[in-house]
Amino acid sequence: MKLFDAAPEYGEPVTLDEGLWWLRLQLPFALNHVNLVLAADDDGWTLVDTGLGDAPTRAVWEAVLSGLLGGRPVRRVLVTHFHPDHAGQAGWLCARAGAELLMTRAEWLTCRALALDDSDGYVAASEQAYRRAGLDETLIERQRQRRNPYRRSVTEPPAAFTRISAGETLSLAGSTWRVLIGEGHAPEQITLYNVERNLLLAADQVLPRISPVIGVWAAEPDADPLGDFLRTLGQYRELPDDCQVMPAHGLPFVGLHERLGQLARHHEERLERTLAACAEPANAAEVLGALFPRPLDAYQTGFALAETLAHLNRLLRKGLLQRWTNEDGVLLYLAR
Repeated sequence: MKLFDAAPEYGEPVTLDEGLWWLRLQLPFALNHVNLVLAADDDGWTLVDTGLGDAPTRAVWEAVLSGLLGGRPVRRVLVTHFHPDHAGQAGWLCARAGAELLMTRAEWLTCRALALDDSDGYVAASEQAYRRAGLDETLIERQRQRRNPYRRSVTEPPAAFTRISAGETLSLAGSTWRVLIGEGHAPEQITLYNVERNLLLAADQVLPRISPVIGVWAAEPDADPLGDFLRTLGQYRELPDDCQVMPAHGLPFVGLHERLGQLARHHEERLERTLAACAEPANAAEVLGALFPRPLDAYQTGFALAETLAHLNRLLRKGLLQRWTNEDGVLLYLAR
């Protein structure tokens, strides 16, 4: 695989390696793009991730389907994890092409459940999480009005899928790839490694410049995703250090082991700052302010709270914090 000094144009597939193309799609967020991989197989194409479920992304796909992909059918759509920038067009693409959906069980279940959930219970759980964190009423009301924003970012996922599991092998672009499952950023994220190419398709698990969002969400308030993330990073240290890494955001890079160390150190530093913020009893909103001192909009606040809770829960699991509920129903944290 050749390395790139600059990213390709949005929506224009470029050769990544033999039988593999890189498709970069634009996102309407601060993280303004996502990288997809198109794999040419003997009997057609396999698409690795699909982009956001919006009209501009669909227009790009229509052009790619009639352009590079024209002449051979799309046989498989492999979605690495449930987040909208990866799974957003999966339902539409599978229906459009008559393709098979490949996902892990946890990712498909999460994707399917969130895409269909417009219940008041979903809204109530989110509201409770914000109240327990000590966020103000304005933010709580904004969350209530948004209801379940996931549903607006994805097309309805297929009702059936083919399960991918850790340790399996897949054939892509004439090569055999080993499935490595990353946790923390998502429950059961697919990454793929090919030894002959010495190439890792890393999805969001190993990014070159930022850490993926490691968050605690309302559906599982006592989860320890940061522990899961740090634990599953270990398997990538078994790959060669000169492995070429194709991430879902940013440019392809070499230097896997150094990047793994940077990610681990980043979260250790965040844990130290979290613990310091709990020298006196503090709620999650106050700790959030210490970890994210810049102004945040409502959208950014949701992610910042999820990350804050992930670090608080990791410290709780390590026995370094105590936690209790005050008379207002807000959780307070104090360093032991």
